Amino acid sequence: MRARRTAAELEARAARAAPPGAAPPPLSEPLAMLQRRGLDPRPSRPDLPFPPGFDPAAVAALVDRLRHYAFRLFLRGAILRGAGFTPGQATRYVVPEKAREMADALVAIGLAAPLPRGRYRLVHRPRTFGGTLEWWLGEELRERLALQVATGVRSGAPGVGGDLDVVAAGEGKLLYLEVKSSPPKHVTQAEVGAFLRRVAAVRPDVALFVVDTALRLGDKIVPMFELALARGGGAGPVRRLFRETWSVGPHVYVVNAREDLVDNVCRAIAEGIRALAPQAP
Repeated sequence: MRARRTAAELEARAARAAPPGAAPPPLSEPLAMLQRRGLDPRPSRPDLPFPPGFDPAAVAALVDRLRHYAFRLFLRGAILRGAGFTPGQATRYVVPEKAREMADALVAIGLAAPLPRGRYRLVHRPRTFGGTLEWWLGEELRERLALQVATGVRSGAPGVGGDLDVVAAGEGKLLYLEVKSSPPKHVTQAEVGAFLRRVAAVRPDVALFVVDTALRLGDKIVPMFELALARGGGAGPVRRLFRETWSVGPHVYVVNAREDLVDNVCRAIAEGIRALAPQAP
């Protein structure tokens, strides 16, 4: 049997060890707040319809365009058609003239190029629309609420898969937004459960499940939360706050795009932060 090292040997071995490497570069505040929770956050590669270093004026024009629900539907449809598209193929929710105007706007911004026979193609096509939606919401939260924001973050939480779509910091509070670009019929019970597991692992002060849709959430999404919460032994009460924005647990909210996505998100965040404040005298 190998003899145990003496205290002096252990101290001498530790003294001979090389010093630790240089400290990593400073993190943004949202990532630092995740690290303070014992996590190992790492930003993932952006998945956007423009390359790094893109013209800031064009980026600002895209942010402005994305405020319109119809344009978000159009861009989502354009991304799905990698080989090119006609305006009518990208969306069926606006008249042809409006669809063509949106396609021409993409060209003017520098995101698309015209093709023969009235077709267009994206110049820098992302894999999905999800990364663009997350990035845009982050830009809006910086501008409207002066939050520090990171998007597409791998949390490093053990046993919890998936990225944190949007994390933000403000007033010493950590906010987490799960963002869905698909309509409610494509959101699954498993995705709701995964979101709640991430909330339990990350422990944000306020969490939002954001679905970019004008359709009702009370028909499918809210019942899925009720089921997931009941299975976990901790429930609501689930209640509607305004429009199709719901409180589904302590400081956890479900939000849609009816009538304005960013306005609903900001109001839900305000509700969550106010709920964390001490009771008024």
